[in-house]
Amino acid sequence: MSDHPLRRAAAPVALLTAAALTAGASPAAADPGRGPGGHKADYTLTVLHANDLESALLGAPADPDYGGAARFTSLVEDLRAEESSPRAARPGESKRRGVVTLSSGDMYLAGPELSAARQEGAPFYDAVAAAHTDWDAIAFGNHEFDFGPDFYADYIEAYRDAGGEAPFLSANADVSGEERLAELAGEGAIVPSTILRERGEEIGVVGAITPELPSISSPRDVTIDPDLRASVQGAVDDLTDDGVDKVILLSHLQGIGNERALVRELRDVDIVIAGGGGEVQAGPDTPLVPGDTVTEDPETGEPMGYPLWVDDSGGVQVPVVQANSDYKYVGRLVADFDSDGELIGVADRSGPVRVSGTGGDAVEPHPAVQKEVHEPVQAYVDDLAEQVAADSEVPLDGVRDPGVRTRETNLGNLVADAVLAAGRAKAGEYGVPEPQIALQNGGGIRNNSVIPSGPVSELDTFSIVPFTNQVAVVPEIPRAQVKELLENGVSRMPAADGRFAQVAGVSFDYDASRTAQELDDEGNVLTEGERVREAELADGTPIVRDGEMVDGPPITVATVDFSAAGGDQYPFRGADYTVVGTVHQQALSEYLREDLDGTVTAEDYPEGGAGRITRLD
Repeated sequence: MSDHPLRRAAAPVALLTAAALTAGASPAAADPGRGPGGHKADYTLTVLHANDLESALLGAPADPDYGGAARFTSLVEDLRAEESSPRAARPGESKRRGVVTLSSGDMYLAGPELSAARQEGAPFYDAVAAAHTDWDAIAFGNHEFDFGPDFYADYIEAYRDAGGEAPFLSANADVSGEERLAELAGEGAIVPSTILRERGEEIGVVGAITPELPSISSPRDVTIDPDLRASVQGAVDDLTDDGVDKVILLSHLQGIGNERALVRELRDVDIVIAGGGGEVQAGPDTPLVPGDTVTEDPETGEPMGYPLWVDDSGGVQVPVVQANSDYKYVGRLVADFDSDGELIGVADRSGPVRVSGTGGDAVEPHPAVQKEVHEPVQAYVDDLAEQVAADSEVPLDGVRDPGVRTRETNLGNLVADAVLAAGRAKAGEYGVPEPQIALQNGGGIRNNSVIPSGPVSELDTFSIVPFTNQVAVVPEIPRAQVKELLENGVSRMPAADGRFAQVAGVSFDYDASRTAQELDDEGNVLTEGERVREAELADGTPIVRDGEMVDGPPITVATVDFSAAGGDQYPFRGADYTVVGTVHQQALSEYLREDLDGTVTAEDYPEGGAGRITRLD
């Protein structure tokens, strides 16, 4: 157990010491159900948790011997059975014990596994897997809205049809503006909080989603309360007013530092299960999936232990935990409460339990999940390698250097064209102007190879643009700012840099020997760039002549949300942008299949590029 003063503001609760509470304490002094100094552990609650499962249904991305929904489900069942038994009580724990199973969101994510569920007649595999996991509550995640609110409604309905009963939680999201989600809320499937009953105890669970949701996903008419603290604290107060004395915050705030900041403003929250950040929290001896390392705590510089202890607004210490992502771990937090519902300790065995398919801690796949989810999804992904999205008459150059991070390439042009086409196709649906140009950061093109002429498979499209970026439209950017965007794209030349801009709908000349633009972290120009000498739209309309901006109407830009939000220092400077319900890979695949009718011609995409970007020096 912990040696932290968990309830410093509460009436006399003995401070716990690590020495007295370790599993190695003297058996003569050990009394399950009674803490040091005779302080009674009235109830032990194990929280099994996960976050950011993100459709990693088949296995850990870097090592298929770990992770996967079938193994994950088996491990959850094993831990649930183990922790619920009175025989599980360790020294200081209670034989009266309960288990709750919670997910803090991002239940699915664009990629080949999710695409398997989008085939005609296919089940929503992520929902089927979730139903087998038997969650008690699930928080909203940002990726749930990547395809819009109706797609999220599809998931929730599929989950319920598969037998899932957990409510979906968010205290700071209002879904009343979306008909299908509002209907689900009316049925009790979407609520701000819920009360779970375990072995005669009530456990309140409050959900929270990042306030950044509108800018990083596509919630459409789902509105987010800008006052996160007020909405969360209000939901907590509702529970405590009803006599609930054990409260868990189940949040998805995009980084455990955000949960840490929120806890410092709250009261009466006992445990926080975080999501969205992907941190690895563990002790020095915790077995991890190969390649994973414990995250460094930015406040202390030390490895981030499990749990992370944070003082709330009253000086009460609250454990904050998450379990990384991708079905690789099941988080296990074993918490002891006294008869007043006060948290008095967290067991040493608390921590992430890796989902292993090999070695001494291997678990057998859950038979139903293996049959209903793993096998059909694996077959689909295997088939992707055989599916031809297009035939290319030329090799497509995605090499980083020299390549997409230093100069125009035909694959860079192809990806930029796909972004522009997706922005134009979805502009009307999302109420934004049609973009005239597209900017694609070279760092977002990841295959680092030349794809030979011939078939381009669907699996190739995932290797080219694997990130979960969404196509975004940034309306009506002033021309002077468009020049700054282009200057940013060539500001690091001749060094290879991910910000190098592949473009569509515009061509430009630049001189790398001239002054490079310099920006601060907010995208404000510190040193004006002089590199972009000429630029014009595809219809010949000039934007820059002899290094000077040409007056004219503003220009609407298509890009990916990473860049629109200021990634790679692109100086959009907080301009409003709209993600248009199309993931990067989906945009490329649809462009190859539909816009190009399955053929990449040498005329449109010649080797070496089509003269969109010319280096003058």
